[in-house]
Amino acid sequence: MRRPVSHPSGYAPACASSTAPPIEKVPRRYLTNDEAAAFLRLSPRTLEKLRVIGGGPRFRKFGRRVMYAVEDLVAWADTRTFEATFDPEYAARRARLAARGR
Repeated sequence: MRRPVSHPSGYAPACASSTAPPIEKVPRRYLTNDEAAAFLRLSPRTLEKLRVIGGGPRFRKFGRRVMYAVEDLVAWADTRTFEATFDPEYAARRARLAARGR
Protein backbone atom coordinates (compact mmCIF):
# COMPACT_ATOMS: atom_id res chain seq x y z
CA MET A 1 0.00 0.00 0.00
CA ARG A 2 1.31 3.46 -0.94
CA ARG A 3 1.79 6.07 1.72
CA PRO A 4 0.69 9.60 0.84
CA VAL A 5 3.64 11.87 0.15
CA SER A 6 3.61 15.08 2.15
CA HIS A 7 4.80 18.30 0.60
CA PRO A 8 7.60 20.10 2.51
CA SER A 9 5.61 23.35 2.72
CA GLY A 10 2.55 21.57 4.06
CA TYR A 11 0.67 22.20 0.81
CA ALA A 12 -1.69 19.40 -0.10
CA PRO A 13 -3.25 19.49 -3.57
CA ALA A 14 -7.04 19.44 -3.65
CA CYS A 15 -7.06 16.09 -5.43
CA ALA A 16 -5.17 14.53 -2.51
CA SER A 17 -8.01 15.26 -0.11
CA SER A 18 -10.60 12.54 0.24
CA THR A 19 -13.12 15.07 1.62
CA ALA A 20 -13.14 17.27 -1.49
CA PRO A 21 -16.43 17.02 -3.39
CA PRO A 22 -16.32 15.82 -6.98
CA ILE A 23 -15.90 18.64 -9.49
CA GLU A 24 -19.46 18.14 -10.76
CA LYS A 25 -20.82 18.99 -7.28
CA VAL A 26 -18.85 22.25 -6.85
CA PRO A 27 -21.06 25.23 -7.77
CA ARG A 28 -19.83 27.28 -10.72
CA ARG A 29 -18.54 30.56 -9.45
CA TYR A 30 -17.36 32.03 -12.76
CA LEU A 31 -19.13 32.20 -16.11
CA THR A 32 -17.75 32.77 -19.59
CA ASN A 33 -18.94 35.72 -21.68
CA ASP A 34 -21.55 33.59 -23.44
CA GLU A 35 -22.77 32.02 -20.18
CA ALA A 36 -22.94 35.42 -18.46
CA ALA A 37 -24.89 36.86 -21.39
CA ALA A 38 -27.35 33.96 -21.21
CA PHE A 39 -27.62 34.43 -17.43
CA LEU A 40 -28.51 38.11 -17.91
CA ARG A 41 -30.52 37.43 -21.09
CA LEU A 42 -28.31 39.79 -23.07
CA SER A 43 -26.39 39.37 -26.27
CA PRO A 44 -22.76 38.27 -25.78
CA ARG A 45 -21.82 41.22 -28.00
CA THR A 46 -23.55 43.59 -25.55
CA LEU A 47 -21.29 42.38 -22.72
CA GLU A 48 -18.25 42.75 -24.96
CA LYS A 49 -19.27 46.32 -25.79
CA LEU A 50 -19.89 47.15 -22.13
CA ARG A 51 -16.40 45.86 -21.27
CA VAL A 52 -14.88 48.29 -23.76
CA ILE A 53 -16.96 51.42 -23.10
CA GLY A 54 -17.62 50.76 -19.41
CA GLY A 55 -20.80 50.46 -17.43
CA GLY A 56 -21.04 46.68 -17.52
CA PRO A 57 -20.59 44.12 -14.77
CA ARG A 58 -17.17 43.60 -13.20
CA PHE A 59 -15.13 40.92 -14.94
CA ARG A 60 -11.92 39.02 -14.39
CA LYS A 61 -9.16 38.07 -16.79
CA PHE A 62 -7.46 34.71 -16.49
CA GLY A 63 -4.84 34.89 -19.22
CA ARG A 64 -6.90 35.65 -22.33
CA ARG A 65 -10.11 34.33 -20.85
CA VAL A 66 -12.73 36.79 -19.61
CA MET A 67 -14.83 35.47 -16.74
CA TYR A 68 -17.70 36.92 -14.74
CA ALA A 69 -18.43 36.06 -11.11
CA VAL A 70 -22.09 35.21 -10.61
CA GLU A 71 -22.20 37.53 -7.58
CA ASP A 72 -20.96 40.44 -9.73
CA LEU A 73 -23.62 39.78 -12.36
CA VAL A 74 -26.36 39.74 -9.74
CA ALA A 75 -25.01 42.91 -8.10
CA TRP A 76 -24.80 44.69 -11.47
CA ALA A 77 -28.34 43.68 -12.37
CA ASP A 78 -29.63 44.76 -8.95
CA THR A 79 -28.29 48.28 -9.47
CA ARG A 80 -30.57 48.59 -12.49
CA THR A 81 -33.86 48.29 -10.62
CA PHE A 82 -36.44 51.02 -11.20
CA GLU A 83 -40.10 51.47 -10.31
CA ALA A 84 -41.17 52.99 -13.66
CA THR A 85 -39.78 54.88 -16.62
CA PHE A 86 -40.74 58.14 -14.93
CA ASP A 87 -38.71 57.17 -11.82
CA PRO A 88 -36.29 60.11 -11.18
CA GLU A 89 -33.31 57.75 -10.95
CA TYR A 90 -34.24 56.17 -14.28
CA ALA A 91 -34.69 59.57 -15.94
CA ALA A 92 -31.33 60.78 -14.60
CA ARG A 93 -29.60 57.62 -15.85
CA ARG A 94 -31.16 57.99 -19.32
CA ALA A 95 -30.12 61.65 -19.44
CA ARG A 96 -26.50 60.73 -18.58
CA LEU A 97 -26.45 58.07 -21.31
CA ALA A 98 -27.97 60.45 -23.86
CA ALA A 99 -25.33 63.07 -23.00
CA ARG A 100 -22.63 60.51 -23.76
CA GLY A 101 -24.25 59.75 -27.10
CA ARG A 102 -25.47 56.22 -26.34
